[in-house]
Amino acid sequence: MTASPPAAADITSLTKTLRQVHRAASELRRGVPVLLEGAEPLLLLAAETAGAESLAEFLSLGSGPAMVLFAPVRGAAVLRQPIDPAATVTAALLPAPLANPDALRGLADPTARQAATAGMTRMEPPAGAAVAIALAKLGRLLPAVLAMPVAAASLPTIAAHAIISVRPDDVLASPGLEGSGLRIVTSAPVPLADARDSRVVAFRTEGSAVEHLAIVVGRPEEDAAPLVRIHSECFTGDLLGSMRCDCGEQLRGAIQRMASEGSGIVLYLAQEGRGIGLVNKLRAYNLQDRGLDTLDANRVLGWGADERNFLVGAHMLLALGIPRVRLLTNNPDKLAGLAACGIEVLGREAHAFESNEVNDGYLSTKAVRFGHMLD
Repeated sequence: MTASPPAAADITSLTKTLRQVHRAASELRRGVPVLLEGAEPLLLLAAETAGAESLAEFLSLGSGPAMVLFAPVRGAAVLRQPIDPAATVTAALLPAPLANPDALRGLADPTARQAATAGMTRMEPPAGAAVAIALAKLGRLLPAVLAMPVAAASLPTIAAHAIISVRPDDVLASPGLEGSGLRIVTSAPVPLADARDSRVVAFRTEGSAVEHLAIVVGRPEEDAAPLVRIHSECFTGDLLGSMRCDCGEQLRGAIQRMASEGSGIVLYLAQEGRGIGLVNKLRAYNLQDRGLDTLDANRVLGWGADERNFLVGAHMLLALGIPRVRLLTNNPDKLAGLAACGIEVLGREAHAFESNEVNDGYLSTKAVRFGHMLD
């Protein structure tokens, strides 16, 4: 069953929700405090982007104690404790000597110079801890967030500082909402070297700054089940020709195959680095050069193995009038993800390329740990 387009009233509500969530995530990226609403409000500040002025503002407005919230793997490393497999967030008291921007960046970033952690003690995470981490991830920031309880008497002062507030439920719902209000903004013919008869269709969700693209070759809407590839953007592989991955070969190979078949669609999703963003992907590369594989590098940074959302791709296909596809992929998660979102997947078309000696380990990790079908 395919999802029905949201009604106008629903779109208005959705837009307001996404707008506020994206504004809050943007504030964290700018190094500005954000108020997380709820029965026990929290003032938040991203450890990665905190500056001297914003940190002083944060400390002056909260009601203490100041703490740092970590994704569990990073929290265990900072506190030098075993990873709690049941934990979703690790919280630690922020001692005064570490309340400075350089130390906070060292706490957040395993690739940066590490701060001494004497005086950091583990504590019970507050009610909104998981939401705080989710908001940082939406901003493509390292999931390490300063948090401080806020007394009711302090709320007017916080409002006077023009600090943006956001509701926890809205933060948690926003990844699912990104696809619901997706619409085609514009399209234009873009003849490609490997596919002269092609066009690019731009998509945007109201209230969100994120834009996705569809590379449409020929007339796939005339095919009962056109060839489709879901391709997450990869600046290093697609644009620079990086040898660390096979993304560039996969993108160009998909377009060439679609041209040879006469039609097809590449969904080019703004989900760099399996959804962690370009900056964090570069950090992951540094960790890989120290001996970690792709999956473990992401986890050490505080991210999941794969943070992508394929619901967006399903909504793009429906907007293009494509309810059923043959999927050009080696990733079983894409097959399951599209099918779960209402797209009929009639078959999988293999899409593997030879290694180049540099990416041998990367491809091995995709096969062994991510379950990609590369044979």
